[in-house]
Amino acid sequence: MFLSQIVVVGVSAFNAQVALANVDSDLSQSSRQPLTEPLETTANTENRIPDLKTINEYIAYFNSPSPWGEIRKKRIKTLLPLAMKNADLRYWLIVCRENNNDPLANHVGCENAGDTAVILFSLEEDVAEEAPPKSANAISSRIFSPTSESTALKELGTFDYVVDVAKGESAVNAAATWMAKQPIKGRVGINSFTVNPLADGLSHSQYLMLEKAFKNRDVSLVSAEDVIYYWLARKLPEEVDIMEKAAAITSRWEYEAYQMVKPGITTDKDIAGFLKQKMAEAGVTDGWAESQNPAVNSGPDRGHSHPTERVIQGGDVIQIDFGIRVFEQWVTDVQRFAYVLNTDEQAAPQFMQHAWESAIAGRNAAFNTMKPGVSGNEVHKAQLAVMQKNGSLPVMWSTGHPVGYVAHDVGPNLGVRPASDKLLDTHMTFAFDGFFSWPYNPDEGDKATEVETDSHSAGNEKTNVQKTKTISVEDMVVITEQGARFLTAPQTSLVLIK
Repeated sequence: MFLSQIVVVGVSAFNAQVALANVDSDLSQSSRQPLTEPLETTANTENRIPDLKTINEYIAYFNSPSPWGEIRKKRIKTLLPLAMKNADLRYWLIVCRENNNDPLANHVGCENAGDTAVILFSLEEDVAEEAPPKSANAISSRIFSPTSESTALKELGTFDYVVDVAKGESAVNAAATWMAKQPIKGRVGINSFTVNPLADGLSHSQYLMLEKAFKNRDVSLVSAEDVIYYWLARKLPEEVDIMEKAAAITSRWEYEAYQMVKPGITTDKDIAGFLKQKMAEAGVTDGWAESQNPAVNSGPDRGHSHPTERVIQGGDVIQIDFGIRVFEQWVTDVQRFAYVLNTDEQAAPQFMQHAWESAIAGRNAAFNTMKPGVSGNEVHKAQLAVMQKNGSLPVMWSTGHPVGYVAHDVGPNLGVRPASDKLLDTHMTFAFDGFFSWPYNPDEGDKATEVETDSHSAGNEKTNVQKTKTISVEDMVVITEQGARFLTAPQTSLVLIK
């Protein structure tokens, strides 16, 4: 059994400490004591960490039948018409196949393709400029499916029309023939001609099949990237609610993980193991690559990396970067930070206080800038100004990114990548960081790791690269008409471990 004492230091009053004394953190116990309130209270009571009873209710919900099937239908009927109108594209054609399927297969309803199938979405009428539109008939969906799968598709009701394709016949040719009889002319979107992997699912051989099927017909095959971007970047209210519940679990577990830390004994890998156990007990899965989730780091910056056997010591700043996937569909991405007090310390040292307050100030600047119509780059610049003012080193990461179906989802990048020129809009969800970075100066015993050599320069001469440590406290938000709204109770206090 590990017994540790955690004190929480408030941002506005670092000397005001709240002790959570001798919290039982036995790794073998699944029914651990709830965190003593107020672990993470804020001025906004809506952003308090839910109690253990509520968390357990969320977990039970995530182990019930998935709502994805019905949510997917609603996304197709309500958001997709807006996406197609925004892209000025009346037709979108997706080719699905067994194994190595299109990345969007689960979003459009062909995840169980046993052979080549073709989906055609058609914009049937004018779409009102609202999200979601009141009309449920603005788009029609049609799948040309092998008979081996068509019976199940008809029963599920995902598509308005299911067209049987006999064994030995081509679904691509069946779709092209039907489209010629309508007649459908002009631009038809396909999942190709883009570097966006989610919008580039059409294989070369499939493209050649389409090119042959539409030869000598008045049809132009164009990229559907703009449709896909608009559609995936926005989440329905039901989806935001799911992500909010999942984020609450993610954040709470990170605080619970800090309860089990005993300086001089606990390793980064131990913390990761604790969180892996929580996931297994709750029946949820990794938000990203299993080997790097969670990323736990008590040493110098490692970027996206796996946790190591490094033993946590006094003076360490611990980062937990953690995400879970619920209903096999929605993910979270949350970071929480702690400082390990030295034996002669009762509070974080002055510089650590400055670093924490600066990171929170950067987060606040970014949060206050996130509004509909603002570009991702503008959000990033708002934080950069605060970092520069407070003496932070530059960081290699963007301020934030879309989150939802994957940790780094489709939508405006809150940084300097090409997608940072895209504008924020309502119903978009993001994970974003509050940054402060400084030179990493370890204790005397770690002096050998203070610098690393870089032999990539011309002439193979070696240059020393100073290692850094960065606070990147990360929370999730949804964009509303009024601005950003937290989906997580934001970490406003630095967790201190003694």
